[in-house]
Amino acid sequence: MGESRRHYDEEFKRNAVKLTYNSGKAISQVAQDLGIDSNMLSRWRKEQASYGDRAFPGLGKRMHGTDLEEEKRRLKKELVDIREERDILKKAMAIFSRTPK
Repeated sequence: MGESRRHYDEEFKRNAVKLTYNSGKAISQVAQDLGIDSNMLSRWRKEQASYGDRAFPGLGKRMHGTDLEEEKRRLKKELVDIREERDILKKAMAIFSRTPK
């Protein structure tokens, strides 16, 4: 049977990347000390360099997924605002279309 994949949380990844810069050791040595593959640690460094605080968004997500999630939240908020505006306009229209008594 194949080896199961191990998952690392955001904090572990950030600390591992920090170690590569601060320890004075080679990436391969830091990776070996942590018990992870050096290619994975190199990939984490690149991701951190490219995306900064937005790197390592969580399990099952990719960087482009993060942007999509932000857009989805923005659009949901906009939809709520537009529905509220529509309801206000409906009420105003009902008020102004009444015939005077």
